[in-house]
Amino acid sequence: MPTYPQSIAAQLAALVTEVHRGTAPEAAGLRDLIDSACEHVPGAQYVGITMADHADGITTVAASHRYPALLDEIQQRYQEGPCVSAAWEHATICIRDLETDHRWPRYRHEVLSQSPIRSVMAFELFADGPTMGALNFYAERPHAFDQESVELGLVFATHISLAWAVVRRQEQFRSALASRDLIGQAKGMIMERYRVDAVHAFELLKRLSQISNSKVVDVAQALIAAEFPPPAHHR
Repeated sequence: MPTYPQSIAAQLAALVTEVHRGTAPEAAGLRDLIDSACEHVPGAQYVGITMADHADGITTVAASHRYPALLDEIQQRYQEGPCVSAAWEHATICIRDLETDHRWPRYRHEVLSQSPIRSVMAFELFADGPTMGALNFYAERPHAFDQESVELGLVFATHISLAWAVVRRQEQFRSALASRDLIGQAKGMIMERYRVDAVHAFELLKRLSQISNSKVVDVAQALIAAEFPPPAHHR
């Protein structure tokens, strides 16, 4: 394992802590992490985070340059490529020279014709149900990544995985708060209109949820929208 400078470890820890405390915007926090990875991993010129989802396809979460996003678009088009394989196969993928690597032929052809990228290194970041993520390093020259690159890439993948977990927890917490507020508002409407207590109001929401085969929060949102429709826009 290479001994990377203590300042890198301190910087990574500080960036993850900023994301955790909410003192840095989430997207900016991830961008800072990938910029640091691009600076410190030997051979790396560009870095990106790819998200792969069975329903929503392949997207770029953060990138240091337009090339990572371009290569993700190619992977989305053909549903193949090293970043997708790293995400779905829980693996570390390394393309030493795209000119001679034929594992993903359609992806290879498009990348060679549309970009100068010749080396790719991809690490699995997270697996969250149907959604997977990968941290990807790119270089324009072949054989850009050595063993030290791989080992440092793994270090950054670990830290970014931690930051990503924090971001996801924050999103889930905010979503839970929003859902609770909607349900509370709908319960209040039912209690006032039908003169029932909070327990019975929630039971009514649950019954409506079962009858309509919808989530309780969706039923609550529909009730609120029916009671307080948005104002019509006049031309």
